[in-house]
Amino acid sequence: MAKGNSVYISVGSNLGDKLANCQYGIDALTRLRHTDLMAQSPFYRTEPVDYLDQDWFVNAVIAIDTRLDPLPLLAELKAIQVAAGRTQHHIRFGPRILDLDILLYGEVILAKPELEIPHPRLHKRRFVLQPICDIDPKIVHPVMNVSMRTLLNRLDENDQKVVAFS
Repeated sequence: MAKGNSVYISVGSNLGDKLANCQYGIDALTRLRHTDLMAQSPFYRTEPVDYLDQDWFVNAVIAIDTRLDPLPLLAELKAIQVAAGRTQHHIRFGPRILDLDILLYGEVILAKPELEIPHPRLHKRRFVLQPICDIDPKIVHPVMNVSMRTLLNRLDENDQKVVAFS
């Protein structure tokens, strides 16, 4: 076992075989050296946010234990996305074959141009808060100092539709 840091990663896709793309990303992550899968949320069909003129996504969140530091982990996530067929997208928040984002990395707070931890929009996104709460709703946001369940409950129920994948 890795016996490192507890990290939560969002997994999403809205191009091609969305579920297979997400599963590819999870499988590739679990093969990383010094990294173990600890938990996985169910998959959800989720309404796009910010850029609305695109297909719905399939999303999940996984919890891993890793000895990789944040920036090397980010490099691995980017390599997995490219291996899945992701190219540079020109539309911010637009369609993508695979999206892997570090949401939380233990209690680390990091602000670098290439990476912010916790994820800067985590508290606004039902498509990540719902799956995190499926894993552990009591996780505390290290900056806001409130639980993921509290953040989820603060969102407008009519925004950002999240539907169990069937």
